[in-house]
Amino acid sequence: MLSLEQVQLLENKVARAIEFVKKVSADNAVLVSEKSSLLTKLEANQKRLDELELLVMRFKEDQGRIEDGIIAALDRLSQFEEAFESSLQEKDSEKKPAHKKEKIPHESGSKKHFEISEEDAEKNAKDGAAVSEAELDIF
Repeated sequence: MLSLEQVQLLENKVARAIEFVKKVSADNAVLVSEKSSLLTKLEANQKRLDELELLVMRFKEDQGRIEDGIIAALDRLSQFEEAFESSLQEKDSEKKPAHKKEKIPHESGSKKHFEISEEDAEKNAKDGAAVSEAELDIF
């Protein structure tokens, strides 16, 4: 037979089990509510992400068009410079007789060269001789 103590122990365990079920049910309701809220936020964030990806794609396309435009403008500028230089050379050749040009390396040691006409080279040589004959006091 059952004793009174055993019945009371059973009642206490049942009461604790009921309290535990109530607590778990309340926690579950909170979690369901949070899940619904998080799903709504996820959908909103996904829409925003899609919008941003579209903006990035458009930006890249625009950037490519801008780069192409800059390259085209630089090409046109180069063509303009070449045409301008050739027209200047044509005008110079019409005004002055053709001079022999010599290449003189740049003093910095780089491989770049510039051209000096024979007339300019002779003038510079004369100026250099005049400077070397005179004594300069720089202090």
